[in-house]
Amino acid sequence: MGISHSSRHKRRKTGGKKPLVRKKRKYELGRQSAGTKIGDKKIKVVRVRGGNKKYRAIRIDKGNFVWKSEAIARKTTISDVVYNATSNELMRTKTLVKSAIVQIDAMPFKAWWENHYGEKAEDIADEKKLAAVHKFQMGHGYMYARITTRPGQTGFCDGYVLEGDELDFYLKKIKSKHH
Repeated sequence: MGISHSSRHKRRKTGGKKPLVRKKRKYELGRQSAGTKIGDKKIKVVRVRGGNKKYRAIRIDKGNFVWKSEAIARKTTISDVVYNATSNELMRTKTLVKSAIVQIDAMPFKAWWENHYGEKAEDIADEKKLAAVHKFQMGHGYMYARITTRPGQTGFCDGYVLEGDELDFYLKKIKSKHH
């Protein structure tokens, strides 16, 4: 039995069963979710309606992440899925989906900071320049980011570094999940 987007299998409003009028059609078909995991890059090309292509990321370990306040983007490694509002199951299985909160390697951002400002991130005393949370995270070699692309549809995993109130919100969520 294939995955179908039709509503013919559903019951009537009264609860009664509908008779099957026809067989399944190609245009009603649905596919299994990609279930993208962290690992060496593996992309599967899927032919879809109209002869177009979708790029299913089966495994992926790198992505382009933007640090909005500094207006820079760097390619970095994804190390862990730390929170997912959709489902604890997706967090437990470390599945990469849109809007998942991931832990990324801070080295590209740290290197940029030291090159651009000419001082180490750990040495900065002024919190207006670099938030204490980012200073702590950079010191420990990671940052938290949110995925904004759909890895199972596009074949890549891009996003942005969490900052300000959004970062505080997710830090509370992460802390409550892990304790």
